[in-house]
Amino acid sequence: MEANIADFADLLRLARSQQQPQRLLFVFVKASMPEDATPQQQAEFAAGIGGEIEPLMAVDKAADAFDEFNALVADAAAFGPPWSLVFVSSLSGRDGRPPDDDAVDSTLDEMIERVRAGWFEGMLPFDPLGRLAEIRS
Repeated sequence: MEANIADFADLLRLARSQQQPQRLLFVFVKASMPEDATPQQQAEFAAGIGGEIEPLMAVDKAADAFDEFNALVADAAAFGPPWSLVFVSSLSGRDGRPPDDDAVDSTLDEMIERVRAGWFEGMLPFDPLGRLAEIRS
């Protein structure tokens, strides 16, 4: 699934336009400062730059399970702690069927490990307002 995605609404439209059923995979993370952060790092973090990210929760949803980002935000608030970013990927089904639970679970586990390692390729980060976020190493 490749296209020009500027926000979460674009991602939903693209996922729904695919020939095979799509599962959207979400890893919610919080941003924090390391205990040994320098004053400069603390100032940058206060300005929304830098810090460390830690996975909080992961979930999958069918591409047609909700109509807007606010529904995802409400679900996340009901089931988990406050978060700073959500990394999103998709998993395609086959033969008109959605991906099976084992494939979803293993892909979510892989996404969590990739977030921990700082390897974000193939995942889109969105802020709590549904805007595509920029991640710098």
